[in-house]
Amino acid sequence: MQTALERLVAQSQRIVFFTGAGLSTESGIPDFRSPSGLWTKMKPIQFQDFIASESTRQESWKRRFSGDRTIQDALPNVGHKVVAQLINSGKATSVITQNIDNLHQDSGIEESKLKVIELHGNSTYAECLNCQKRYEMAFLEEQFKAQGSVSDCLECQGIIKSATISFGQSMPEEAMQRAQSETLACDLFIVLGSSLVVYPAANFPELAKRNGASLVIVNREETPLDGIADLVLHEEIGTCLSILL
Repeated sequence: MQTALERLVAQSQRIVFFTGAGLSTESGIPDFRSPSGLWTKMKPIQFQDFIASESTRQESWKRRFSGDRTIQDALPNVGHKVVAQLINSGKATSVITQNIDNLHQDSGIEESKLKVIELHGNSTYAECLNCQKRYEMAFLEEQFKAQGSVSDCLECQGIIKSATISFGQSMPEEAMQRAQSETLACDLFIVLGSSLVVYPAANFPELAKRNGASLVIVNREETPLDGIADLVLHEEIGTCLSILL
């Protein structure tokens, strides 16, 4: 017997996924905002403080290279693989993600630079804030361990920062525009593992619904948008999506 989720997927021509921390927790990555999340153990560094203070920047790198390796060691789970399968088959066009762990790319999404839209950046590499030169984390970690600090950009002496969006940092304009375009073009918008309380990112499910798309929310806890969704599943993401493999 076909489930409601299977029916909605079968009827759709252009799916967009929207993923949050709940998808990555199923790969063993702890979230940030829950009562036991990372931010309860360590106060996040504000963007303006990172820019203003050399010591704050080095503290940020110290946290990165002496902390938990869970994100670096994590592997894509069933949820990631279903998203990749539907995108690669052409059934879905893209995934808009709040996650910074690169697991969508690791799951095998083809043309991932076009089809994975990262609203909060990516923690697996760094960039110069001035010239945008990319730096691999392995190179910066080796430098930090050798000299106890990360130096300024080799090209322009600008500040190097993890390619994530920090508190107080502007949202990436290009990613936001691409996410809006994809949202407006979809006929089914599927939320996976997002609490839908972080704006402006949480605007996208509302926009999709107002524009005529069906809205599915898969999240273990209730969200503020459950009331407008066509289907709400308060279950593990992998369990819900495994029927689509």
